Amino acid sequence: MGENKRRMLAGEWYLPDDPELAADTERRIALCAAHNALPPAPAEERMRILRELLGAVGEGVRIRPPFHCDFGYHVSIGDRTFVNVNAVFLDCAPITVGADVQIGPNVQLLTSEHELDAGRRRAGWERAAPITIGDDVWLGGGVIVCPGVTIGADTVVGAGSVVTRDLPAGVLAVGGPARVVRSLEP
Repeated sequence: MGENKRRMLAGEWYLPDDPELAADTERRIALCAAHNALPPAPAEERMRILRELLGAVGEGVRIRPPFHCDFGYHVSIGDRTFVNVNAVFLDCAPITVGADVQIGPNVQLLTSEHELDAGRRRAGWERAAPITIGDDVWLGGGVIVCPGVTIGADTVVGAGSVVTRDLPAGVLAVGGPARVVRSLEP
């Protein structure tokens, strides 16, 4: 494993234009294109591609195309999870999605962050922090989840919200930045 990939996986600052990471990107481009080009009918072929693309795919997972990710192998999706159209999973760090999760259209899970210093940003430095989505979470359409965030089980995040901090289990959160507005009773 090259130094930039090691640094990326460790959550340290790295340069993404490294040949090893570029090869991983080419792999992802081909697999996402194959998944996104399939008609709805061949569910077995779509699942075969997803199992090759992603780190782990549970039983009964449905991902509607188009779907986009950075590498794919950092993404784990639990059983019976549904991902609607235009999902973007930028997985420079692990993205773990639990079981029975509902992800609305145009949701973005963004693990990477860029340098605030203009010179280092121009040079391409970035780092990443993992995202964890608990079981039975619902992310409404257009939700953006920022690097390093954990969303607890049974939580609902309203459409268009931007999640910048961890959310506890069993709450409704809305807004930008998302804030808890109430507890959800079982």
